[in-house]
Amino acid sequence: MMEILAPVAFLVVVLVSIHSWFGLRIIERGIIFTDLAIGQIAALGSAISVGLFHAEHLYLWTLAFALLGAGLITFAVQRLRYIEAFIGLLYVLGASGVMLVLSQSPEGMEHFRELLATDILFTSTDSIIHSTIIYAIIGVILLFVLPRTKGLVNELLFFVLLAVTVTSSVQLAGVLVVFVLLIAPALIAMVQQRFRPYFVALFSGSLFGIGAIISSFYLDLPTGYAIVFFGAFSAVTAVLLFDRKKRVA
Repeated sequence: MMEILAPVAFLVVVLVSIHSWFGLRIIERGIIFTDLAIGQIAALGSAISVGLFHAEHLYLWTLAFALLGAGLITFAVQRLRYIEAFIGLLYVLGASGVMLVLSQSPEGMEHFRELLATDILFTSTDSIIHSTIIYAIIGVILLFVLPRTKGLVNELLFFVLLAVTVTSSVQLAGVLVVFVLLIAPALIAMVQQRFRPYFVALFSGSLFGIGAIISSFYLDLPTGYAIVFFGAFSAVTAVLLFDRKKRVA
């Protein structure tokens, strides 16, 4: 049992550690669906690779479309007034594009379900190591390079790093899992005032992620959707219990 659960539990902690950092910044910026839109555009690239080119250069297709989404959102943040509406349309564009591309593939619907939430319980050790290295490099850039940039360069670098993160995460876990790991731990952290937000996000995300993995293993549930459910339920409960609007005198 531990041979299966331990590597995936480690992967969840790694995913939460990088996604929580982005999630806190995304909520602060008020562009909540940024990650979901980038993830869905990345999924469109993945679908094009699978549906039209027999999964050839899958990672490159996924990354290219994620970077395209990141570039469009960077432009929107700098130039457009209705940012959330634009980001929402990007998500719809990606989602409908995935369906159109995969509708001609015999395994299209199965791949579509995997793009939404993958069963990460049996992720290979090589994939875990490869992804951990990518996230570690991104973490170093976030801590030591991003703070030294300003203006458009800062915005562009932020969204490019988010796109690279989402590219790896979508292939590992799926679009919905990526969204929950970005937003749920960060939201839980931001509705409390006692502890440092990042550490609360890391703890809460790891807790519900590992809880979802154990539950899916023993109850024979789809792991990806279990993580989505546990994360969304935890965040909704935390908001209802602890979040309050400040009363205007």
